[in-house]
Amino acid sequence: MDIVGTGFLARNLRPLAGRHPDTVALAAGVSWASGTSDADFAREAALLREVAGRCRDTGRRLLFFSTAATGMYGLADGPGREDVPVTPCTPYGAHKLALEGVLRDSGADHLILRLGHLVGPHQPEHQLLPTLVRQLREGMVRVHRGAARDLIGVEDVITVVDHLLAAGPRAETVNVASGFAVPVEDIVGHLEQALGLRARREFVETGGRQHVISTEKLRSLVPQTAHMGFGPSYYRRILGDFAASVASGASAPA
Repeated sequence: MDIVGTGFLARNLRPLAGRHPDTVALAAGVSWASGTSDADFAREAALLREVAGRCRDTGRRLLFFSTAATGMYGLADGPGREDVPVTPCTPYGAHKLALEGVLRDSGADHLILRLGHLVGPHQPEHQLLPTLVRQLREGMVRVHRGAARDLIGVEDVITVVDHLLAAGPRAETVNVASGFAVPVEDIVGHLEQALGLRARREFVETGGRQHVISTEKLRSLVPQTAHMGFGPSYYRRILGDFAASVASGASAPA
């Protein structure tokens, strides 16, 4: 596998660099769901077109990482599925959905993965978990009332990617998530307990609603997920691991 990018996800993909030689993983671009920079969006779109063109010309498969988060599925009626039309509710979600269309129209062999919220050491400081830890240390956490997030450990994502590429699905879009929406208030409470911190909450009314990410297709393509521990309490394990890395200083953003 050739890996395009140097950030959090690209670094975690490195153990697969010696596998799947027919694949190019595009792990670069906008990683900030709250970001709305037209310039950043344009740079990612240009990079996708360039890499997709190379893959088309060489017959290689392009692995593209999209999102299954609120920006994509926040308005979905029922669990967010890959096989039904979606209406993105943020500029980031709209951007990722548009890029999926660019890739499908490019003529390149491809696999699109819509990711839940990744958790692991050395995450960028603007992502959810580092942001919550920083706010806990400052003594006040801002919580969107009623918000929930599907958390998945980045190491589990890499395991899933390895199995998916070996299975060989082509021209597919697949949600990669745990399948369980965890209230952000529970995430904050678990981090507080694990880190020995206490902070007051500032609740923000956003009018959003919880959504669940469907993993039916993922479980069909990668039956090994049945033994990966995904379930209602899965988030506790990966938050415990994340908190341990924070306490040891190993989770400072790179």
